[in-house]
Amino acid sequence: MDWSPLRISLETSVTATLITLAAGLAAAMWRVRRTGAATALVDGICLLPLVLPPTVVGFFLLLLFGRNGPLGKLLLRLGATVVFSWPATVIAAAVVAFPLMYLTARAALEQVDSRFLEAARTLGASEWRVFREVALPLAWPGVLAGTILSFARALGEFGATLMLAGNIPGRTATIPIAIYFAVESDDMRSAVAWCAADIVISLALLSGLYYWTHAQGPARWARR
Repeated sequence: MDWSPLRISLETSVTATLITLAAGLAAAMWRVRRTGAATALVDGICLLPLVLPPTVVGFFLLLLFGRNGPLGKLLLRLGATVVFSWPATVIAAAVVAFPLMYLTARAALEQVDSRFLEAARTLGASEWRVFREVALPLAWPGVLAGTILSFARALGEFGATLMLAGNIPGRTATIPIAIYFAVESDDMRSAVAWCAADIVISLALLSGLYYWTHAQGPARWARR
């Protein structure tokens, strides 16, 4: 059995999660500090990949990064291409996982008591220091939850990945793609094995998140 889909999926999910963590935190912090009608448009854009079918998201990414797309033409001038390559799997996974990170990070940051932030600013702390040393530690449980959910979503991404990266064994064939083509070729044994692997990884992540939030959290407060 070729184990490359497991390796590709884990590498893709880890890389995409790191990207969504940084981008989601930045977008959430920007959103929390602003009000007005324009913020509704920002929310809509950030959450759009969550409500659109993955194939539609993949099609728009293909339009952007294809040879005739604006980003694709720019990359061609630099001697690089994204479509049907491993970076394409990362881009597709990051885009579809971003809304989960953005939602949870924004909700967590909105729960931080603004008095703590104002006190830090009054003491002369810069905005970056206020975020790093006050807001982020207080919002960390929610940020961690968003990170795990984003990883699980990136691990299970199929439609956008197939549209943008295709099915290249050893390069872009992730676990969901391997399952689809195993079923297409009537290789039910491989399909079941890959489904089981995906379920085990996702269940371990969600169980770990549940344990950390429901068991470790109360215990930590009890020790205080």
